[in-house]
Amino acid sequence: MTEPGVFDVVSSETVFEGRIVQVRVDQVRMPGGKVAARETVGHDRAVAIVALDDEQRVVLVAQYRHPVRRRLWELPAGLLDVDGELPLAAAQRELAEETGLRANRWQVLVDVVPSPGIMDEGVRIFLARGLVEIGRQGEIAHEEADLTIERVPLAVAVDGIFRGDIVNGMAVSGLLAAQAALTGERSLRPGAQPWTDSQALVRGDDEALTQPPALRA
Repeated sequence: MTEPGVFDVVSSETVFEGRIVQVRVDQVRMPGGKVAARETVGHDRAVAIVALDDEQRVVLVAQYRHPVRRRLWELPAGLLDVDGELPLAAAQRELAEETGLRANRWQVLVDVVPSPGIMDEGVRIFLARGLVEIGRQGEIAHEEADLTIERVPLAVAVDGIFRGDIVNGMAVSGLLAAQAALTGERSLRPGAQPWTDSQALVRGDDEALTQPPALRA
């Protein structure tokens, strides 16, 4: 088996700094010694929630997304943009802000990297159950003032993925993971499990991970 290469960052320049994203150009030494430019969009980590009620209905939101110029069916979600806030606390906050719900049981469904070819964002998707109505919390503004909130059977939402009606990456990942977890009786991680660096990506470090985590039965 060939040893994996090491990709060293020779230099890095931030060429754009926005409110949510940053764009940098890294000069990366490739295996063999050549240096190539790699453009990377820096983005805060995020959380998303598959919230299931006692009737196995999932809470979806329809939200306008300007880059694609349309409303998409999505999971309640948001950024880890509060200093010191843990992923579970962020998910609880986002669920309350977007849907007016509190959940009594939390588990980690999956960790995903939506677009690793261009962006360093990582997303932790939770499964939340034991839902209680508490009313939408916090300031409601911009696109969130226009949210449509629906509860649909999980099976109907999954069918919507295969029809092409649900295309948001976090929603596709979370809904399919929830179906697999619930029908396959898979063991899920506790909601408060730390999100380690290896799960959250190497975020701007000079040295990349040399190989992926080992898969085990």
